[in-house]
Amino acid sequence: MTSRTQEMGSQGPGAPHALASVLVDAGALAEDWLAAFRAVPRELFVPDRIWPGVADGSRQTALVDRAKDPVAWRAAVYSDVPLTTQWDDGRHRGDGLGTRPTSSSSMPRMVFSMLADLEVTAVRDGGRALEIGTGTGWNAGLLAHRLGGGNVVSVEYDATVARAAVANLRRAGLEAAVVVGDGRLGHGAGGPYSRTVATCSVGDVPYDWVRQTEDGGIIVAPWGTEYGGEAVVRLIVADGVASGSFTRSSAFMRLRQQRLPRPPFAAYLRGRAWPADGVRSTTSLSPAETGGWLAQFVIGLRVPGVFWRAERYGEKADGAGEADGTGGADGGGAYTLWLYSADTASWATADVVPGAVEFAVVQSGPRALWTEVEAAFRWWDRAGRPGFERFGLTVGADGQRAWLDRPGEGSWRV
Repeated sequence: MTSRTQEMGSQGPGAPHALASVLVDAGALAEDWLAAFRAVPRELFVPDRIWPGVADGSRQTALVDRAKDPVAWRAAVYSDVPLTTQWDDGRHRGDGLGTRPTSSSSMPRMVFSMLADLEVTAVRDGGRALEIGTGTGWNAGLLAHRLGGGNVVSVEYDATVARAAVANLRRAGLEAAVVVGDGRLGHGAGGPYSRTVATCSVGDVPYDWVRQTEDGGIIVAPWGTEYGGEAVVRLIVADGVASGSFTRSSAFMRLRQQRLPRPPFAAYLRGRAWPADGVRSTTSLSPAETGGWLAQFVIGLRVPGVFWRAERYGEKADGAGEADGTGGADGGGAYTLWLYSADTASWATADVVPGAVEFAVVQSGPRALWTEVEAAFRWWDRAGRPGFERFGLTVGADGQRAWLDRPGEGSWRV
């Protein structure tokens, strides 16, 4: 513990106080969470081998190994970036990047912003919290410090990740009930809960979370569309319905059981050369304008069951430019935007040529996918391009509906 005490008092790179200052200045770390930040140091919840991310959550950088470079490791731990701790559901081996990041220590700014959304200070004595996605256990530890370990239940699907989180919590002198299970089901035996928080993204808020959260309780979760784009939603439960607005952009790993399947690309052209039976047209809307994170989010709200890829010249169409971060198909240079329906019945292409004022479009199938995407974008543009915070979600036993500015009339099913 001596070395930890010395490290905690360090004034150099990787000092906890420096990260706290960054978070306070950003408005993420409020006064009522400072004590928890100090008492539950992130370093106790981070493994020795990590792949630091970048602030926008869109990619990871090279491995940092504590045994080989403890200074770099500590600097990463006390930086405001996410840290990937597992690749490919634990199958990845070696020092390089894996294919898909599947567990992490979330970006501290996002951790404390979401905890602020939970309004834990308003929880009555004995109020309980449910967390979906234990990960390293840091978020569960912060909640346990505020509410008491006996009032926190965290559900983690990966048994290996769960065991490590339990060890981390014990090392920090904290308790929380870590349950290995399907996060979609919550944990009814521990409810009802005053607060429910997900540290993984969903595209469909499980109704079990609503059912297990008491009236007046709050659910906070990253929510993303099939098309792309993601934001944190804050829902208040009343009479079996949860409703509320989005609070900020986010980029979290998807709940494993809600990972979106992607049909093989051969299923669309079916052995025919492009443009196959596609119908040609042109558009004055540059496909690049549809590629921002917010634009993707809005399009996804209005255009269900569709995803995209960007084929840049010299690259293959099967997988280039997947929408898996906070960016989109809006980079420089010429490329083709491909749109696909999840049922493989429809596809479309739209060509981007820098400096052009008209763009070639080809569409095939019962759904005119580019027409749908363009209509969604134009709808958003006519509304003044509202931000995430003007959109909201209502979740009931019959499904979920999205809305702009207020629930009720004008909402649409997603």
